[in-house]
Amino acid sequence: MAQIGRLNKLRVKRTRDYGAHLDGGESGDILLPIRDVPEKCQPGDELEVFVYTDREDHLRATTQKPLATVGQFAGLRVVASTSSGAFMHWGLEKDLFVPKSEQQDKMAEGKSYIVFVFLDEKTKRITASTKLDKFLSPQPPNYAEGEEVDLIIYGKTDLGYKAIINHSHGGMVYKNEVFQKLLIGQQQKGYIKKIREDLKIDLSLQKPGYQGVDDISLAILKALKDHGGRIAVTDKSPPEDIYSLFGVSKKTFKKAIGALYKKRLITLDPSGISLSG
Repeated sequence: MAQIGRLNKLRVKRTRDYGAHLDGGESGDILLPIRDVPEKCQPGDELEVFVYTDREDHLRATTQKPLATVGQFAGLRVVASTSSGAFMHWGLEKDLFVPKSEQQDKMAEGKSYIVFVFLDEKTKRITASTKLDKFLSPQPPNYAEGEEVDLIIYGKTDLGYKAIINHSHGGMVYKNEVFQKLLIGQQQKGYIKKIREDLKIDLSLQKPGYQGVDDISLAILKALKDHGGRIAVTDKSPPEDIYSLFGVSKKTFKKAIGALYKKRLITLDPSGISLSG
């Protein structure tokens, strides 16, 4: 049976001038329009397609890949906002619908939002929601400390940045440990720092083994962040300039920036040091 809202590998049953009929199993034949049929396509070929419902609620297939499938979170842009809901561009000809009832706040045309893509069980239509918290997994997290994970930044609080982990759980990157610019909707790698007794997850953007950098290195990273990501100080600067900024000797400073550079957390040039990224 074909899975609506997901990528499926389906066999070609027959081809016609208007497209190809794919074997959807219990779902019956699914039409792949002629514009999406690969050249030299023959009955018996297996194609990877995305299955969706058209405006008449018929199952259709496309070889185009959406920016997100059912069960995933993504940052998408609103192309139209109506009294019943919003429509978002997600890489397909048919826009993704966000009902008014699934909007955390009223969505505005031209703006981007983080949404969760799901299949409405009643209508069998692919739908999206900005009410993200209700779609985060209630199951206890099964991550190992130090494990690399995929993150989507989806909110900012006084504590730091809220992130979605592997399209499943929620976690927090604390602001005093962020040494780069983060944007809502940004996707990047992160690491499980700690799973607390209340099962909340603390995250880090730095690789394991460098989460516990020494105090001097952290002071340098913090100073860079406070100065907009760059400071006009180098290992050739006068010792008194270095001490006034960091309270350490020039020798200690050189050792610390060397370690930060090796970890690719900073970049160096003749006129100063900058945060990477």
